[in-house]
This record gives sequence, C-alpha cells and structure tokens, in this order.
Amino acid sequence: MLHSVELVCVIFEALTYCTYQRHYLIVNHIGTIRAEHDDFTIRFASSLNQLLLLKSIDGADVDWCKEVKGNMYDMVVEGFQLLSRWTARIWEQCAWKFSRPCKDAIPSESNGTSESFFDYEKVVRYNYSAEERKALVELVSYIKSVGSLMHRCDTLVADALWETIHAEVQDFVQNTLATMLKTTFRKKKDLSRIVSDMRTLSADWMANTNKPESYLQSHGGDESKGNFFYPRPVAPTATQVHCLQFLIYEVVSGGNLRKPGGLFGNSGSEIPVNDLKQLETFFYKLGFFLHILDYSATVATLTDLGFLWFREFYLESSRVIQFPIECSLPWMLVDHVLESQNAGLLESVLMPFDIYNDSAQQALAALRQRFLYDEIEAEVDHCFDLFVSKLCEIIFTYYKSWAASELLDPSFLFASDNREKYSVQPMRFTALFKMTRVKLLGRTVDLRRLLSERMNKVFRDNLEFLFDRFESQDLCAVVELEKLVEILKHAHGLLSKDLSIDSFSLMLNEMQENLSLVSFSSRLATQIWSEMQNDFLPNFILCNTTQRFVRSSRVPLVPMQKPSVPSAKPNFYCGTQELNSAHQSFARLHSGFFGIPHMFSTVRLLGSRSLPWLIRALLDHISNKVSTLEPMITGLQEALPKSIGLLPFDGGVTGCMRVVKENLNWGTKSELKAEVLRGIKEIGSVLYWMGLLDVVLREVDTMHFMQTAPWLGLFPDADGQILLSQDGGDSPVVNLFKSATAAVMSNPGCPNPTSFYTMSKQAEAADLLYKANMNTGSVLEYALAFTSAALDKYCCKWSAAPKTGFIDITTSKDFYRIYSGLQIGHLEDSVQVSSNFEVLGDSVAWGGCTIIYLLGQQMHFELFDFSYQVLNVAEVEAGLLTQAHKNPHVAQGWETLLEAMKKARRLNNHVFSMLKARCPLEDKIACAIKQSGAPLHRIKFENTVSAFETLPQKGA
Repeated sequence: MLHSVELVCVIFEALTYCTYQRHYLIVNHIGTIRAEHDDFTIRFASSLNQLLLLKSIDGADVDWCKEVKGNMYDMVVEGFQLLSRWTARIWEQCAWKFSRPCKDAIPSESNGTSESFFDYEKVVRYNYSAEERKALVELVSYIKSVGSLMHRCDTLVADALWETIHAEVQDFVQNTLATMLKTTFRKKKDLSRIVSDMRTLSADWMANTNKPESYLQSHGGDESKGNFFYPRPVAPTATQVHCLQFLIYEVVSGGNLRKPGGLFGNSGSEIPVNDLKQLETFFYKLGFFLHILDYSATVATLTDLGFLWFREFYLESSRVIQFPIECSLPWMLVDHVLESQNAGLLESVLMPFDIYNDSAQQALAALRQRFLYDEIEAEVDHCFDLFVSKLCEIIFTYYKSWAASELLDPSFLFASDNREKYSVQPMRFTALFKMTRVKLLGRTVDLRRLLSERMNKVFRDNLEFLFDRFESQDLCAVVELEKLVEILKHAHGLLSKDLSIDSFSLMLNEMQENLSLVSFSSRLATQIWSEMQNDFLPNFILCNTTQRFVRSSRVPLVPMQKPSVPSAKPNFYCGTQELNSAHQSFARLHSGFFGIPHMFSTVRLLGSRSLPWLIRALLDHISNKVSTLEPMITGLQEALPKSIGLLPFDGGVTGCMRVVKENLNWGTKSELKAEVLRGIKEIGSVLYWMGLLDVVLREVDTMHFMQTAPWLGLFPDADGQILLSQDGGDSPVVNLFKSATAAVMSNPGCPNPTSFYTMSKQAEAADLLYKANMNTGSVLEYALAFTSAALDKYCCKWSAAPKTGFIDITTSKDFYRIYSGLQIGHLEDSVQVSSNFEVLGDSVAWGGCTIIYLLGQQMHFELFDFSYQVLNVAEVEAGLLTQAHKNPHVAQGWETLLEAMKKARRLNNHVFSMLKARCPLEDKIACAIKQSGAPLHRIKFENTVSAFETLPQKGA
C-alpha cells in the first residue's frame, strides 16, 4: 500500500511538472505568439494608413475622424498589452529555468564533468535546448520589432491619443458626472461638492460647442446630457489624472479605508451599482491614461529585456570576476542564429544585442553602477567583433558555395545521382547589408562598412590560400588554381551587387605583388617559372603521340623541398564538403599530365602582362642551356676518332652495330653523355611548350579578333593579313559614337553635351588601342629565331665549314655527328632498359633536331646518321635474304632496336617538317614581342652572331 501511495505521488509530481513546464516554456506558446504578432502588425499598419489618410484630408467628417482616432487608440492599448504579455512570458521562463538547473550530463563538446562548471552555466548555458533558443530569439525579435514599430510612430499617433483621452475625460466629467449630480448625489451635499470639484478640475468647457459662450460662462456649464465636444488634442496632465483618481476614491470609499468588498464593492455603499461600475471603469482608465500619455517611456519599459544579462548573484556565489562569453544569454542567442543559419531568423540576428542596450540603460539609469556598465561595454565590444567575424565567414561561405555550384560542369550534374546536394539553399542577407546605423550603447555602428572591410580581407586571405596551395603542388595544379580563382571571382561578382568591396583585379594584382607599372613578373609567373626550372623541365617527359607532358616514373633528378600543403578550409576551397569533392574530382582529371588545358589556364592566369616575362625567362633558359652544353659537346667531339666512315653493308646489322660501338667509344664519358642528353631534352621541352603556347595564343587571338573585328571594320584576307574594310575612314564604333554625339549636341535641350563628346573621343582611343593589338605573331617562331641566334655563337665549333668545299664524310665532328651518336646510344639503352626512355621521352628528338636544323645540318644528319644507316643496311639485308629464299630473320635479336630506330626516324621527320613550315632557313623569319606583351607579326632581321643580345623587343 505504501508503494502505491509513493507511486501515485511520483506520477502526480511528474504531471504537475509537465503542466507547469508547458505553461512556462515559450516554445509551447510560440505558435500563438507568432499568430498574434502577424495579426497585430497588419492591423496596426492599417490603422496607421487610415490615420495618415485622415491627416491628408481637409474637412473630414467628424464621426469618421473620431472612429479612426479611436481605433488608433485601441490599437496602441492592444500593443501595450501584447508587449506586456510577451515580456512576462520571458520573465516566467527565466524564473522557471533559474529554479530548475540542468541536471543531465553536460554536452560532449564541453569535454568535462558537470561538477567543473559554474552554477550559472547550469541554469543558462546548458539549460536551453536548440528549440528553446530559437523560440526565445523569435520572441525577442517580436518584442523589439513591435516596440520599434510603435516607437517610430509616437509623434504621428500623439494627437490621436490625446484627442481620444480628452474625449473620454470630457464625456465623463461633463456628461456622466452631470447625470450623477442630478440623480445620485443631488441630496448628498458632501459628495456633490467632491463631484463638482472633479468637474471644475478637469472639465474643458471651451470644447463644448452646443451652447453659446455667454451661457457657459454664466451657468458654469449645464448638467444636461449629450453635450458635443469639439475634438482637441489636449490631454489631461498627470496631476489632473491623480487628482481625479483621488476624488473618485473619496467619493466611493467615503474615507473608509477598510471598506468591505474592496474599493468598488457594493456592500455598505449608498451609490447605485450602475454608477459604481461607471466610476470603477473610469478609475482604471485613468491609471492607464498615464501610460498612454507617457508613450515613449511605456514602450521602453515594456520592451526592456535587460534582466536577461544580469547575473551578479551567481558571480557572488561562484566567487569569480566574470563568466566566459559563452555563458552570456544574449550572445548565446546571437551565436545560435549564426550557427543554425536559419534563413528565417538571420534577419533578426541583431535583435539580441538590444538586450545589452537595455541592461546598460538599467545599470546607468536605475542601478547607477558604473562598473556594471563597463562590464557590459567590454562584453558588447567583444561580442560584436565575434559577431562580425562569424557573419562574414557565413556570408563568404554562402556566396562561395553559390558560385561553385553555378560553375559546376553541367555534364557532371547530369551524370550525378543526387544533384540536389550540390545546390545551395537561398539565404537572405540583403537586410543586413543595408544596416548602416546599428545602435549599441549609444554608439552608431555602420555594419555595412564593417562587413565590406572584413570581406576585403577575407577575399585576400582566400587568394593567399589558393596561391599557397598551388605553390605546394606541381605545375599540373594550374588548372585547379584557375578554376578556384574563377569561382572566387564569380563569388566576388555576386557579393559586389550588395556590398561595396574592392575590385577583384585589384585584389589579385595586390596578392601577386604586381601593382607597379614597371613590374611584369607576378608572384604567379615567378612560381610557374620556378616550377618549370626545378621540376617540370628536369622531371617531366614529352609523349609526342598524345601531345602532353607526363611525370617521369623514375626518382626525380632534382628533388625539391616543397612547403607542406596548407590545411584545407572548406569555405576557402569551394564552400561545402560536397562541392569541394566535386571540384577536386575535376582537378584530379588534370593532375597527371601537362597539356593544352594547362596552357589555357596559364595564359588566362598570367595575362598579357606577365606572360611575356615568362616567355623571356624560358628563352634565356634555352640560351643558358646552349652555353652549358658547349664545353660538354666539345668533350664528346674530342673523344671521337679521327675518321668515321660509312657503315659497311657486308656485315649486316650486327656488323654495323659493332662498328658503331668501336667508333663511339664514349664509355668513360657516360655521365657526360647523360648530361648532354638531359640538356638537349630540356631545350626540346621548352620548344614544345612554346608550340603548345602558340596554339593556345592563336585560339585566344582568333576569339579576340572575332569579338572586336566587326566594331573596328577589320577582316582577314586570303594570306591571313588583317585589312580595313573602309580605306581612310573611321571604324564602325567611332562612326556610331560620332553620329550619336552629333545628334545629341544638335539638340538644344541637351543638358550636358560635353560628356557625349568625351565618349566619342574615348571611342577613337579604344579604336587605336585595339587595332594596335590585332597584328599578333607566333611565339614559336620567335622562340626558334631566338634559339637560332643563341646557336650562332657556337656555329664555328658545331658546324665547321669543310676546307675543300665538299662534304666531309669521315673527319666531320659537327653537332649532327654528336647527336647521331647520342641518339643511337640512347635508343640502344632504351631497348635494354625500358625505363631509360621514360626519363627523357620525345623531348630529346625535339631539342636535337631543332639544333641540327637551325645549324643547317639536316641534310647531313639524314645522310650520315648512324641509326638511319643501320636501317638502310637492314632493309638491304632483308631484301637480299628474301631473294635468296633464306630465312629473312637473320637479324634476329635486333627487331626491337630496329623498331625503335624507325620510330625515332618518323619523329625526326615530323620535327623537321614542323621546323621547315614555321622557321624557313631561306630568310630567317621570326617575330618579336612588344613591350605590352603582344607578339608582333613576323619581323625580318639579320641573323648575326650578336643577334642573341640584340633580338628586337620593340616594333620596328
């Protein structure tokens, strides 16, 4: 039986707890409060519109005026009641929370036990769930928004409120009291005197328009009913209101302070019930009139939520100076809105800061404690800095994700099973961007300006992160860098529509240290050149069949100490983890090679300002490599025998290879051979890189020409030269602006014709500028001409003229003979060791054949190359064996080497064909590069020994 009683008590206690909890927690009433807020704001705005319409109409109907102003008075009263009820809800919930601290386990992010926390954290920080914080933020925003709405219209509604109160008071003292004097208090002289004093004290006889002024003065006002009062915005003073309340009290109580039944109780009273109810109603109305008359103070009192900050009792009990910022309830609400990123609450994120304003006002005006105000001020400064920082991060992440989502490849989205995860939910920051006057402790803060300043810093930090990330990777990451910069630029464009931030080009130039007018080498160009010099040229090999460079499978020849990859920030990459993964998948597609996509990215990133600097650096690299190879080639020339004849046909392939090994006795110079091959390979890689660049620049120039040619009146002729469609005339764009300017200036009503004249002149300047950049040339031709000029220094050593005037077959030690020996040795090694080819690739052929061609030794090479002679012997030998009906596979064991030689011959023929087409030796045609970075179209110059130093850099 005892256990049953205890069980019943526990159940009753639990039910009682749930009942009180449902009553005190705001989350259980927020739906009703939301409906009340929406309904009241609509009706209040409608009443304001009616009042504004009334003020704009002269001579409006008196009854309609009274109705409109009375309705406005009722709305103000209802607003005060709503604010009072909502604020009381917060008071009740706070009392409930303070009386019932959090007893459950502290959340996991605290990393501690509940005993290590202050009591204040248990009643505030860990005592509100996410839904309760959301409901509290919503209610605070409702209170502050309604209070702000009512406070802004205080001067607008003042006349209506005063007229309504004036009419209420005059109707009571002139009509209601007159009837009471005539009926109830006619034979009660003491009470009649008090009632007469009430009328004398507060009656406005000048507003009575039913009787003439002489009659009112002589009779002191008739006690007749139904007097009409002319509306006057003259409200009673506070003294009159208090005196009326006191006199009503005297009339009702008769001086008996202990009247049974209360002040307006009917027991023992000689006043009729109806009259008593009228006195009671007016008595309480008078008390409310005081709040209506002190309109601004009442609104401030009803919306005062400063009590949510004060925690002095817990500071004393905990014996600490101050609690952490995370324990402050106003900051908890702000932080909850920022962390949840609720689109509906985001516009109300500043509302909790009004709690600090209220608490500061209480500390100074009510408590008169300066130290409390100093604590509040310090906390507000810290919280607002955190708020702006977090808000900027959220805004930046949103716009970065938005841009990354829009720039995703459509085919990728089409193939994706769940494309919704790559979309971005819309959020509204427009209201926050428009806030230029945020009130904080009497100060006005320009939130828009602060956001702009922080955004400028965030964009620069993001660019710094992208450059650091690129610098920690190889050159293949240039495609990823361009994509990320494009996303950041697009995010900048989206955000620039709402915020005034620095231009993206200015930020990019600033982060690349490229702001000076005389600076042509940017941070990015320097990094690309460093990567090419230290990693790309030594460690990447050319695969001519796929027209791309790939990393050698062997250990890098020049190991590099690169900085570690910066820690990936999701919002600094693409915004969200899903978008990061999508764009990283795209980047991985271009991470294993270097080709046309990478060249497009390089051209777009460097632009016409830094690209010429990189080209010049690569050309200087060719010149330095040629200078470095000169003593090495001289050493190989000295190691050659005095006489090397043609390979004999009678020994077959085996005999030819034995003769080649005997003549090319470079066994002691294996390291020298490897160094020469690597040098020639780097020269070939640079030249092929220039060829890829030439393809890309031609496509870019063609697109540029197609965009601007119609405006400039240009067209290409059959030879590819650009011609003007109008001889001696202006271009279409200039004609357009000139005709528009003439039409505008001929109109006498034009307010400012000078601006149109300026636009016409600017069109002429743009015409000259674009036409100057149309005649672009070939970067590859320029590079070949530069290489030819660099080789001219060593022409006498590498291409000696025969003394007899005939071709020297046996004693020649020209470069083609050196390269021929290196080539056949390289081919033989690549057959024996398959990984040897993966170190050098096809770049050796591009470098060696280019040097041979520019030295004028192509015919000599094709006649006397060792591998070509071996192939000729193999063909003859195979033909003879076939005619003799013998086994054609006598040269068995050499098939792989012969196939490698045939492949090398095809590659050499391809290189020579390209060189003949792009750099004919008849007239030594090349192109120069202007100071602006644009190549000039084919300029002829004399190829002398000193042309390397004096290669033209300006248009002739």
